Amino acid sequence: PVPWLMLIGFVPLLIVENEVSEQAGKARRWTVFKYTYHTFVLWNVIATYWVANTAFAAGIFAIWVNALLMTIPVLLFHTTRWVMPGLKYAALICYWLAFEYIHLNWELTWPWLTLGNSFAEYPSLLQWYSYTGVFGGSLWIWVANVLGLSIWNKYQAKESYRKPLLQLGALVVVPMVVSLVWYTTFTPEGEPREVAVVQPNFEPHYVKFSLPEEEQIGRFLELSKSVVRPETDYLVYPETSFGLVDDQKINRYPAVRRIRNELSGFEGLKLITGIDGYHVFQEGEPLSPNVREQIRRNDTLRYEVLNAAIQLEMGKEEVPLYRKSKLVPGPEIFPFKEALFFLEPLVEQLEGTTAGVGTQPERSVLSSGSGKVAPAICYESIFGEYVNGYIRKGAQAIFIMTNDGWWDHTAGHRQHLYFASLRAIETRRSIARSANSGISAFINQRGDILQPTRYDEAAAIRQDILFSDRITFYVLWGDLIARIALFGSALLLLNTLVRGLLPGRRGEG
Repeated sequence: PVPWLMLIGFVPLLIVENEVSEQAGKARRWTVFKYTYHTFVLWNVIATYWVANTAFAAGIFAIWVNALLMTIPVLLFHTTRWVMPGLKYAALICYWLAFEYIHLNWELTWPWLTLGNSFAEYPSLLQWYSYTGVFGGSLWIWVANVLGLSIWNKYQAKESYRKPLLQLGALVVVPMVVSLVWYTTFTPEGEPREVAVVQPNFEPHYVKFSLPEEEQIGRFLELSKSVVRPETDYLVYPETSFGLVDDQKINRYPAVRRIRNELSGFEGLKLITGIDGYHVFQEGEPLSPNVREQIRRNDTLRYEVLNAAIQLEMGKEEVPLYRKSKLVPGPEIFPFKEALFFLEPLVEQLEGTTAGVGTQPERSVLSSGSGKVAPAICYESIFGEYVNGYIRKGAQAIFIMTNDGWWDHTAGHRQHLYFASLRAIETRRSIARSANSGISAFINQRGDILQPTRYDEAAAIRQDILFSDRITFYVLWGDLIARIALFGSALLLLNTLVRGLLPGRRGEG
């Protein structure tokens, strides 16, 4: 609850790096690495300790590896400052934004601590994200820290620090004031649709995957009937609500037949739900990299497992399906599998998967007569540019299906909820969020969280939300700031390499 600390949180580390550099008179990468790595380990532990609740060993591994990756932009900056001293902290900001962008898009992705996420709890201060996305926030935070360092340096040198102090004040206050004015004058637009959300509350570690599915579906239906009306357009269930479901025979699955039967009186109602599924490869069908094999008596069954979302429309047999495609490293994808094949035993020991989960190359929406919906499944909701892919496909609202109970009653499920507010601001789309256990809610186009449920409580909520066709600058251009930083970092690295090879320009490790 104290994101304000982000505006000065890096200053102590920058002071240490500057003192090491000035005292040595050259690059001291190993010394800077030790301070930087310990700093980032502490930050990861404090902010994301809850990751270890899912699988303790894997969580600890993730914290230490992520901290190691975070040292890279600082070490690059520490090296570059000695060959291009005029750029100095501009290089640091450039490297950091490029790192966040890469960390957002490669297989070992873990963008939870992207700096621009820090103020997600206060959407009224971040309305400008509809132009910049979270990287505008990351840039804002880094510039504030660099100004904070300037104030410290001038204070230590007994010089006037009025100018950087005024600059820092303006940098912090002006965007917030502009955002607050924008927030209070913002006019939402779109056609209203009545949406109901169910939170069944099945504890995932010991209950969800051991309780008979018939009992679970019974609770789903009981909660659904308490909130659905003839006027209701959509009903939303959380991630992996039932399964395993053959994606070619969805309507034959017992849970689907029961749901269709008991909700048949609500003709036109669309149920959007997450499922555990699988796809069987037919003879001659191209195999995916995630294919699994099961040897049978007369043949070999080749299939892939899916974490998917489907749309069941009462009165219609067609079942559109979306495959979750932004996967969690470890539980759903073995990063760089071909290169790191020798680590497969370790991944399995850490309770990860080596086979992976089936995906699809592009986003798709779930369409009906009521509109087009973006089916964002759990982890996908923290990727701004990825969610843009749904909007470009015509999505008029975002439905998030998740299971945040893996993290127990910690900061994890609250952080995940707050990040959804950023997606609402970036895209100006209303959101309906269904969590198995965690916090279910509605989020309007300003990012306000409405009707949040309590953790560890079965609940059902209903509200009209707006389906909009508005296209924001961020939807059009995506992470433009980060791509510029990536290009700038490439130039900086090239110059650092070339100039570093010149006599008298090399730093020492």
